[in-house]
Amino acid sequence: MNLYVSNLPYTMTDEEFQRLFAAHGQVTSARVVKDRETNRSRGFGFVEMPVEAEALTAINTLNGLDVGGRPLRVVEARPKEDRPPRDSRGGGRS
Repeated sequence: MNLYVSNLPYTMTDEEFQRLFAAHGQVTSARVVKDRETNRSRGFGFVEMPVEAEALTAINTLNGLDVGGRPLRVVEARPKEDRPPRDSRGGGRS
């Protein structure tokens, strides 16, 4: 099960993020999303847990938990939507 986690402390590392969820079961991957230009955390991430029961336990246990002064929001991730290609020419609205 793929989980979306928001309201992460901006100082959280991938390793800390992984350990937080590993306490509730097997974690295939855990990644804090970072800004491409600054390499700083964007305050959210994704966790992949192969055992659904363990993922549900993690959701129930960690959702709302205060980590670094911020209450986590943990939900099942929605599938990535197909989006039209972005116009790379810049500029504003037409």
